[in-house]
Amino acid sequence: MSGAVYARFELLRTVRNRRFFIFSLAFPLVLFFAVASGNRHAIVDGIKFPLYYMTGMAAWGSMNGITAGGARIALERTAGWTRQMRITPLSTRTYFGTKILSGYLIGAISIALLYLAGTSLGVSLSASGWLTMTGLLLVGLIPFAVLGILLGHLLTPDSMGPALGGGTSLLAVLGGAFGPLASSGVFLDVVKCLPSYWLVQAGKSAINKHGWPAQAWIVVAAWSVALIALSVFVYRRDTGRV
Repeated sequence: MSGAVYARFELLRTVRNRRFFIFSLAFPLVLFFAVASGNRHAIVDGIKFPLYYMTGMAAWGSMNGITAGGARIALERTAGWTRQMRITPLSTRTYFGTKILSGYLIGAISIALLYLAGTSLGVSLSASGWLTMTGLLLVGLIPFAVLGILLGHLLTPDSMGPALGGGTSLLAVLGGAFGPLASSGVFLDVVKCLPSYWLVQAGKSAINKHGWPAQAWIVVAAWSVALIALSVFVYRRDTGRV
């Protein structure tokens, strides 16, 4: 199986998963309209509420989408499909790269839909603002893509749903996707160490046009490197059993 054929197969399988689309795309969208419609003129964290909440829901929906590749990995491990894949010419890099690509596809769709919803409630940014916010969101999703792969090699298919759904929801809450939990103090310092916090801050960065501060890049990079190292270790341990 060539890399192109496998990528096409994986992307088609992703878009045909209706239940997953409802949770990752429809639910954040409905919640955005339900909450933001009545708070159009409110100010949160120095920016208008529709923009803040749009970014928060985009962060949450895209986190769900990009980690979902882990659930497919867990299913394929249980069915013995990954073992069969390893005896084909398909490289390990292509296999995982395709899983990440399919996750980014769902994440990008979620972000685009929330952008359209935001503009319908008055969110207005310059072209550079939209590009800055989108770029930061895509970069901030890197550790979550790796997290999905890691959990896919640690958990069973039955436990993946609660782990991914509960985990991404918790990270979204702590990151302030549903509203900031703290404006100062030790707790704020703690949540700033989470990549989900900086996903939500992408909206504010689009307004001030300065992008993320150095701390954000360090946090995202540190989480990415640590999760990649763990994923490599777990993958080698998992495949070494076969």
